[in-house]
Amino acid sequence: MLIFLDTEFTRLTYPDLISLGMVTEDGREFYCERNDFHAKDCSPFVQETVLPLLGRVPGAPCSRMDLTHRVREWLTQFPEPPTFVFDSHHDWHLLAVAMLGRPKKDPPGAFGKQLSVDSSVFAHPAFEAAAYAAYTAELPIHHALADARALKAGYRAWSDLTGVTHA
Repeated sequence: MLIFLDTEFTRLTYPDLISLGMVTEDGREFYCERNDFHAKDCSPFVQETVLPLLGRVPGAPCSRMDLTHRVREWLTQFPEPPTFVFDSHHDWHLLAVAMLGRPKKDPPGAFGKQLSVDSSVFAHPAFEAAAYAAYTAELPIHHALADARALKAGYRAWSDLTGVTHA
């Protein structure tokens, strides 16, 4: 099972998770946003672009501990470890932190596989067009759930066109 993952976080150096979105290849979705991060720790970009997008998904706000519980619970539905598709190493690291409930370099071995999408994929015209079309006025770019949906749409369009599939 492919799970398309995106996160939003406070800043590039010493990032702290703000929100986490996941979308499976068959359309199941997960989204949470923390209500206990410190806005003062956010970069100017995050303050201006990401924070105004919070609060758009009912039931999403939660504490760090509750987010850990929700992520763990949601992932129990998959009988086999999934393959997480993401476009930034920060996404994988912050998912591991969310899953484990504390900072740690990598998630447990049986947690899942990694499939990092690089610029050769997300700069492809088919990827770009499909990803862009996935955004809405209510959930635009830089919202973790919207970005996970866009990653899924873009990856599928690219994969369908090129015939390349995940390992």
